[in-house]
Amino acid sequence: MIQLRDKFAGPRQLLAQARQLAQLCRDRGVRFIVNDRLDLAQAVDADGVHLGQDDLPPRAARPLLGAGKILGVSTHSLDQALRAAEDGADYLGIGPIFATATKSTGYEPVGCDMIRQLRLRIDLPLLAIGGITSGNVGEVVRAGAAGAAVISAIIGSDDIAGATQVFLAAIQQAERRR
Repeated sequence: MIQLRDKFAGPRQLLAQARQLAQLCRDRGVRFIVNDRLDLAQAVDADGVHLGQDDLPPRAARPLLGAGKILGVSTHSLDQALRAAEDGADYLGIGPIFATATKSTGYEPVGCDMIRQLRLRIDLPLLAIGGITSGNVGEVVRAGAAGAAVISAIIGSDDIAGATQVFLAAIQQAERRR
């Protein structure tokens, strides 16, 4: 799954990016999600939208998003996660798990214990985010995460494809150890 997240582009530039990415993802059979912007997700017929705590609430977004579309929600506490699950989220972003320099959330790292606690209470896919590296992605998967959202550890690499392969191998190894 690919998520378009661009906090600086204007609406026209975002629309152009979203159209291009949506087509690339469709051509390759990859799910495409738009961050924060339900209107943009609808405009390009994205597979879904990922909302943060300051965005449209999931309960309001779900009927607008439509049937068969994916609704992801970023959460930073047990209460936020349980509320998002109740309000119609299809998956939850949990974090920051570890300290991260990619973005300032205003939240302290929650660690893998948050994933373990949520895994006992809800049956939605949990995606760990924040400070995820190829060296610690196995830890989050073994804790019960379905996967991880990664930005800098892949995009910041000189070999993006190679870094992605390293992550995939680490995730597969952790899944075998679950």
